[in-house]
Amino acid sequence: MRKFGYEKPSKLEQALTLLRDSPGAAVLGGGTTVIDLLKLNVVAPETLVDITELAELRASDVGGDTLRFGALERMSDVADNETVKSEAPVLAQSLWKAASPQLRHAARIGGNVLQRTRCPYFRDTTYACNKREPGSGCAALDGGTTTLHAVLGGSDKCVAMYPGDWAQALIAFDGTATAVSADGKRKIKIAELHVLPGDTPHVETTLKPGEILTGFEVAKSPALKASHYLKARDRESYAFAAASAAVGLEMDGDTVKDARIALGGVAAVPWRAEKAEDDLKGKTFSEDAARRAGSIAFEDARPLGGSAYKIELGASVVAGALMKAHELAQKG
Repeated sequence: MRKFGYEKPSKLEQALTLLRDSPGAAVLGGGTTVIDLLKLNVVAPETLVDITELAELRASDVGGDTLRFGALERMSDVADNETVKSEAPVLAQSLWKAASPQLRHAARIGGNVLQRTRCPYFRDTTYACNKREPGSGCAALDGGTTTLHAVLGGSDKCVAMYPGDWAQALIAFDGTATAVSADGKRKIKIAELHVLPGDTPHVETTLKPGEILTGFEVAKSPALKASHYLKARDRESYAFAAASAAVGLEMDGDTVKDARIALGGVAAVPWRAEKAEDDLKGKTFSEDAARRAGSIAFEDARPLGGSAYKIELGASVVAGALMKAHELAQKG
């Protein structure tokens, strides 16, 4: 058994000081990721800094033109918020479908966004994994099973899939994150938070050492109100996505005024399908248009043998989500 320290600060400033002074520390929020990986010996922090008592990170405001959420909000609380369900259904649905009821009550939205890959070779230390141990190799690329892996955004060093759900909804609607360290506060576009694997798959986000996510913001819009999250998975209850889509539409009569599409379960990072969005804008919406957008979203896919099914499945998921969003947009 590896020993590690445990700290539970009551103030944000105390947490930031602990992280600054302890380079080997890890943040503990809901614990549904870091505790799991600690048990598997995938991570070995010298100290766990438990931030669950930091009230500053639980404050949210959904009454204005911008939805604001504290990073320590429970997934269940955000998913069940009536304003969120009405004004931003994709945000509620992506959290509702992300986990079992037990996990939704424990896990925090910040942790869902920062959730690490479920690649079996990352989580099993007997296998080579460049994400876990840089330079060791990639068991998936070396002939391993690849049914769970990315078809978009992978590299010749790593094809692990990003497993979260909420980030797709945020990135589709230009969401931002707020972060703070001992050096001060800053905003980060969700589109710039996660990092493609490239040659350094162990670098997963643009967060700086000692920095904590404090919250998220997303502006209300007609497309957000007419939004939908569709998730295909092996079973209807708690399971990670084989392919998912967070979409929204704003219509001007029969013409698409605005379209938002982000993909989950198929990419190395939360993935915005901008070419598919552009193909819809300014054109008459139809089922054929939705299916064409789904196909365009996967034009750049580079599957391995086991992951090739994700292309057809993902395109169908995009089309299905768009059809539902169109139905919502027509209702106003």
